[in-house]
Amino acid sequence: MKIPWLMICIGALFSNPVTTDCNITSLSVTCEESAKNYSSIPTSLSKNVTKLYLSNNNITLNDTDKKVLHLFINLRELYLNENAISVLHNNTFCKLSKLTILDISSNYISTIEQAAFKGLNQLSILYLNHNKISQLDSDTIASLKNLMILSLQDNLLKYFDVKASFQLITLNGNPWNCSCGLLSLQKWLNTSNVTMDHENDTLCAYPDVWNKSSIKTAPIQRADCDSKRGSIAITTPSTSAILTSSLNSSNNNIRSNASHSGSPPLGKSWVFLLGVLVFVLSTSLLIFIVIKFPLWYLYLISYNHRHLKDYEPEMHVNEFTTDLSTSPSISNTNEQDFIAVFEQTHTFILDEDGFIEDRYIDDPGLTEEV
Repeated sequence: MKIPWLMICIGALFSNPVTTDCNITSLSVTCEESAKNYSSIPTSLSKNVTKLYLSNNNITLNDTDKKVLHLFINLRELYLNENAISVLHNNTFCKLSKLTILDISSNYISTIEQAAFKGLNQLSILYLNHNKISQLDSDTIASLKNLMILSLQDNLLKYFDVKASFQLITLNGNPWNCSCGLLSLQKWLNTSNVTMDHENDTLCAYPDVWNKSSIKTAPIQRADCDSKRGSIAITTPSTSAILTSSLNSSNNNIRSNASHSGSPPLGKSWVFLLGVLVFVLSTSLLIFIVIKFPLWYLYLISYNHRHLKDYEPEMHVNEFTTDLSTSPSISNTNEQDFIAVFEQTHTFILDEDGFIEDRYIDDPGLTEEV
């Protein structure tokens, strides 16, 4: 019976291994894994760990590290300072609902996504000092409802808008720009109950005339900021007012034109404009044709009967003679007589109006004689 119990104990040890660097007490499991050149969080740690020291390694908090961290649901303190972390991704610590202290200082953090600290409902101390943070969303910090101490020392912050309440904040070592953008932080520092650590060392970097002034007492002129905001607010309505007045004047012009007799009713003005456009284009096309093709225009518009040419009677004489010569019914007729008859019956007189008069048709005597 002793052998099965022994196997059970061995299996329990392998299923939940504890490293030799973990100190187990009745209240906590503390694992010291600092300065061991880890590139990722070791998976051999006890899942019941409450304090985890992983300082001075090469951990980057990649996706694999996130999955390992999610196993430590009892973790209360996590020390990841002096590692190779550059980005804090969303939901990195979302399973660590019991975590109260998070130290990720002395890394290379430049980007903190908005939901990076999601799930840290009990977090009270956050160390972000000695990183490369140049921008920090106020909502990211505001989600930490129980946060009491925040350290942002030695970063690259120029502005910071705070929407939470702390007991202690550290802001020195940043290139603060003491202009209108810092006014909200200055107001928060002076009106809230927060204590700013190293206040005398938290100085303005810009403008140069205030580089020895504390950001809490720098003479940022509220009136200047309000005037700038007011000028922006005035400029925008004035632009919209100009556009509105232009639209109103256009509408009034349309209504006034529509009120005159012969004008199209309001709502059909586009039909009228289309008709005008078609008329103008058609007229322009006709003018272009007249200019470029004058002979065609004269032939089409000013058509008139043409005068017969001089050689045309002779041509008809020849044709008539040929026809008579080939006709069997008048074979005994003298050729000269036919020519005389042709000249009498086919003599054309040019009228004053330019038309040719056919005497053969007009003179009934000639018709009877023929």
